[in-house]
Amino acid sequence: MRNDELLTVAEVMARLRLSRSTVYDLIRTRRLPSVTIGRCRRIPASALGDFIAEQMERAA
Repeated sequence: MRNDELLTVAEVMARLRLSRSTVYDLIRTRRLPSVTIGRCRRIPASALGDFIAEQMERAA
């Protein structure tokens, strides 16, 4: 089991400087993996890092 920080949607919004609806769209389309704990949606920090790296590769 990996020890991974879980980020809130608000934290991801702040880090990517995206709107709430855009972050939820990324989650809905499975471009940004997430987990649900109770009623809370969390994004693993490693998943966010992978997403950013993928976007950087596409831009290159």
